[in-house]
Amino acid sequence: MTSTSTPPGLARFNALEERAALAVLLEVCASTAWAGRLLAARPYAAAEDLHAASDAAMAELTAADLDEAMAGHPPIGRPTAGDPVSAREQRGMAGASGELRAEMLELDLAYQEKFGHVFLICATGKTGEQMRDAVKERIGNAPEQEREIVRTELGMINRIRLARLLDTV
Repeated sequence: MTSTSTPPGLARFNALEERAALAVLLEVCASTAWAGRLLAARPYAAAEDLHAASDAAMAELTAADLDEAMAGHPPIGRPTAGDPVSAREQRGMAGASGELRAEMLELDLAYQEKFGHVFLICATGKTGEQMRDAVKERIGNAPEQEREIVRTELGMINRIRLARLLDTV
């Protein structure tokens, strides 16, 4: 714990009743193991402490925990209807041409067939072309290598979502 005064959003998060805190954490990441670890480490004095706890929890997730976390993410280019978070994160695909969308769908399906889960990338700030190029590059990975890349991408997504959470709680 590094800060002398807890930022307001973090103080509100720390003060949430356990069930409410768990619910907001599961909106950040669908892994119950990840959310449970962050919940158990409350209260946090600084956002950096929360991010460090997130990184540590992410590093400890089992293959099943990662599967659970990935299940909370829609395919690139097809955000869940009514989900502003995935739509915002995948904004780079919003203006994509029909050709790029079709190519991304084909690549998504090939990736899912090979790895058994959606292609996951921290899409914030990336263009549709950058996401397409990433899936083309990563589809050649070995499953173990790809799982660790997914772990890293999830960690980046969680950091962005936690920062946004602290601005809205």
